[in-house]
Formats: sequence, structure tokens, C-alpha cells
Amino acid sequence: MNKVPVTVRGHELLTEELKRLKSKDRPSVIKAIAEARAHGDLKENAEYHAAKDQQGFIEARIKELEAKLSNLQVIDVTAIDAKGKIIFGSTVELIDEGSGKETVYKIVGEDEADIKIGLISFTSPIARALIGKNEGDVVNFQAPSGEKQYEVIEVRYE
Repeated sequence: MNKVPVTVRGHELLTEELKRLKSKDRPSVIKAIAEARAHGDLKENAEYHAAKDQQGFIEARIKELEAKLSNLQVIDVTAIDAKGKIIFGSTVELIDEGSGKETVYKIVGEDEADIKIGLISFTSPIARALIGKNEGDVVNFQAPSGEKQYEVIEVRYE
């Protein structure tokens, strides 16, 4: 199976979530199940069923995270000499040629992407168009709202 790229920060977030699920969430739901069992009849015990459902979600997420973490390639953009090119992990400042609006994006892995805070997946149309470009280049790509054109103002590796 191919390795999935992730930034150092993305790897830390996934690792922290897995640790929290195993050390805090799992033990607390086990305790909640034990307390609900102590109340007697399990057929009509809503607390017991809710805790069991929660346990199922936690165990599924733990398995999902363990599988993801075993398949990641952590890319530290600060340790790569990209010679000014936009690569995975780059932070890119752009100006929309149509509106003049400036935007900053960081190209990250799929699990890290959050457009609201400027984190875009390397598989997104804009990231695919940006990768390999340099400061001063003009990039055209097909956005959901139509053809877009951006000029690359700055490329940072942070």
C-alpha cells in the first residue's frame, strides 16, 4: 500500500488523538458501562446502551487511527531544500487575479485539510495546480465556481 503524506503537525494531531482515546476516553467509557451495569436490567437501561454505543465509536476510531498512522509518510517541509518551489507542506500566499483578494494556503494531507483555516489538501485542484510553481508564477485552475487565476506572491516553508 502507498504511503500517505502528512505534515509533522498533522502527525502530531493524529498521535495525540489516539493517545487521548486510549488513555482517557476508553477507560471512562468502560467505567460508565460498569456503572450502568450496576443499575440492573440491561434491556431497558439507556445509560448502558449509550455507553456501549460510545465504546463502539471509540474502538472504531482507535482502529482507524492506528491504520492511518501505520501508513503515513511524515514530511517535514523545513528539512527540504525546495529551492523556492511549492511542495507538499508549503505555505503559499496568493493574489486572485480577478478580485485582487489575497489568500494564504498551506498544502497538507487529506486528514489535515480545513479550508476555513487555510489548510488545503494536496489532492485539491488548486494544490495540484500550485505544486511545482515558484513565486511570481501565475496559476490557472478549475474551481467549483469556474476558472480561477492566481499569482504566487510568496512561498514559505514553516
